[in-house]
Amino acid sequence: MTIELALFTYNEIEGSRAIVPHIPRESVNGIFAIDGGSTDGTVEYLESQGIPVIRQGAEKGRGAAFRIAFKHSKADALICFSPDGNEDPADILKFRALLEQGNDIVIASRMMKGAYNEEDEHLLRWRKWANLSFGWLANVFFNKAAWVTDTINGFRAVRSASFAKLSPDGPGYTIEYQMSIRAMKQKLRIVEFPTHESARIGGESYAKSLPTGCAFLKLFWREMWLR
Repeated sequence: MTIELALFTYNEIEGSRAIVPHIPRESVNGIFAIDGGSTDGTVEYLESQGIPVIRQGAEKGRGAAFRIAFKHSKADALICFSPDGNEDPADILKFRALLEQGNDIVIASRMMKGAYNEEDEHLLRWRKWANLSFGWLANVFFNKAAWVTDTINGFRAVRSASFAKLSPDGPGYTIEYQMSIRAMKQKLRIVEFPTHESARIGGESYAKSLPTGCAFLKLFWREMWLR
């Protein structure tokens, strides 16, 4: 089974410098990056590390980046990874065995037993609670199999054939949630393993809470309508 690693970047020079050297490249058959228009040296750094970079061009956003990545790749599956500090590069090693067991989607969960979410030490965990709420909606309304604890996390691997079946057209940060929902609808095999989410490196997340939450709700109701 051939598996490639796709990096998703947009002005992530600090995170890339800290994370890329720790990526276990020997665990995948290839690596490339999809860049959303970085101007801080991210592209130049990745290319200096021998990582080919595909520039998104006119079609912007995370959803478009996923679609470009799967269109570009010839591998049987893609591991999707953002070198921003949140995702542990050591976990890249864990995807292959679970994919080779026949699973369609493998998610590194920040919510299941044994996992760690970067808000777990906070008294108020607004982002985590919001993620769990959207996961609850997806599981209750669409899932007939094992409960999926982290329907939103982008640190995941997806079989290329399964991605084609799902045909996700969601914009921006809704793409992962839509994939999870559509996989539930089509009864594809989803499996998770616990991961440790660390603090972001190099500034705040580009996913602003209120507009991103509204986008998730809009997508959820659209998927209900398409049911």
